[in-house]
Amino acid sequence: MSRVQAPKGTYDLLPDDAELRDRIVATAAEVFAAHAYRRIVTPEFEDTALFERGVGEATDIVRKEMYTFTDKGDRLLTLRPEGTAPVCRAYVQHGLHREPQPVKLWYYCPMFRYERPQAGRYREHYQLGVEAIGSPEAAVDVEVIAVLATIFRELGITDLRLAVNSMGDAECRPAYVARLREYLRGREGDLCADCGERLELNPLRTFDCKVESCRPVLDEAPHIIEHLCGSCREHFDRVLALLRGLGMDPEIDFRLVRGLDYYTRTTFEFSCDRLGAQSGVGGGGRYDGLVEQIGGPPTPGVGWGSGLERITLAMGESEQSAPVPDVYVVCFDDASRDAAFLTAERLRRTSPLHVDLDLLGRSAKGQLKNAGRQRARAAVMVGLAELPDDRVRVRLMAGGEETDVPADGLAGWLVGQLKESV
Repeated sequence: MSRVQAPKGTYDLLPDDAELRDRIVATAAEVFAAHAYRRIVTPEFEDTALFERGVGEATDIVRKEMYTFTDKGDRLLTLRPEGTAPVCRAYVQHGLHREPQPVKLWYYCPMFRYERPQAGRYREHYQLGVEAIGSPEAAVDVEVIAVLATIFRELGITDLRLAVNSMGDAECRPAYVARLREYLRGREGDLCADCGERLELNPLRTFDCKVESCRPVLDEAPHIIEHLCGSCREHFDRVLALLRGLGMDPEIDFRLVRGLDYYTRTTFEFSCDRLGAQSGVGGGGRYDGLVEQIGGPPTPGVGWGSGLERITLAMGESEQSAPVPDVYVVCFDDASRDAAFLTAERLRRTSPLHVDLDLLGRSAKGQLKNAGRQRARAAVMVGLAELPDDRVRVRLMAGGEETDVPADGLAGWLVGQLKESV
């Protein structure tokens, strides 16, 4: 019988990597709290119409990548492929426009997209994200960018590049899209089949193309920056000025349209060259029409998403060493195994120490050997024949010195001796 394995494009998060993941999320949570962002949790699946209307039927996500199914009530549902539309749906459904604006939210959850698996990209991947809904100010754009930059800095990620662009708005983008479509039709013979289809559905999507033969055509395409209306130009200039005021050096990239139809004005992306061709490690932008598009009042918004797998690669860490216990409890005969177990549990409940013990019935010698292998800082020895029942012997593993300690004062004594780790 063949072995059952994880589905293609998914992975098991084993304990070492799970600890690294927890550290990343904890670091991000501290940064979010410092900027007054609160956590939101939305369902794993939504009505398919939310993504068709919000993300855009011309996007690759909706056309090719969504996991869509009909449930037993004959409802068409889709596993969440991205985070912004569900958060905006929750904003509308629960009347968050009545709260002080902007409403600043963050999330950490899995996303599902049927795409070709590659390094740091999976069909089920986990994403951190923020959404700031309710303010049109350029300062909000820069704040969300600064939040992501701060997380990267706190995680020790260096060698990052920040690219920015403006997508214009309903005032100026239609004229640019018409001019871009006209240009692309004139070069249609040089485009791949997908770009030929995109130029009719939404010519901005052609900038997402990775086919090398399309690159010269797209490099020579008209730039949207040159076709912005006065208010969009003013907004973009303000974003650039604030970013530079924070010491960032953004690169203006006219091809940065992101993969979703809801973006307006600012788009941005952080990339890390050490990740190779798929160098993006997080990005987003402004979506001033999305809330209205899914049935809410006209409401501006801006946010970003960053995949945990991409962050891990950018950190240069995929494996972590096993955790080191502060204390390893050793029993010296079978009759003292229950006492050793209870001692370990009491230490866990009455101190901040990390405590482990033998659960395989090893000999005392084997237990001490395992304590050394795990690099425990102290071994608590229970059941020594020469000691009364109310005392235990503690060996500090670094120097080997041993001390007999009253059992009822063990936790405090160990914390005092091992205070560097607690």
